[in-house]
Amino acid sequence: MAESGQITPATEVMKEAVISMAVESWRFGRVFDRLLTKLDAGEQNRYKSQFRWFIKKVEEALEQADLRIVNVEGHPFDPGMAATPLNIEEFDAKDALMVDQMLEPIIMGKEGLVKTGTVTLRKVEL
Repeated sequence: MAESGQITPATEVMKEAVISMAVESWRFGRVFDRLLTKLDAGEQNRYKSQFRWFIKKVEEALEQADLRIVNVEGHPFDPGMAATPLNIEEFDAKDALMVDQMLEPIIMGKEGLVKTGTVTLRKVEL
């Protein structure tokens, strides 16, 4: 940051790059998780450990940039949520909805929302 407390254009570009890498890491993680289910238990454990290390490093990098990923999967859907539901038109206004899947994560910063997430919803069966 510049000494005057303002964000420089270079700092903003770096922040956007970190956010982009975090989103792509999230997407890659979802694919990697599905791939792990196709391996035997021994290989799964080895690769899961490596993946957990990778995710830890991504989270540490985000923390250094005063950012964090927010996962709302499995939470009740609220229209004020910082996520865009792709399949909202499939439901009635009176339906109780839950976040089924996050396709892109919500990114929060020190001052609040940095990037809106993308989700799919499902109806809660009462």
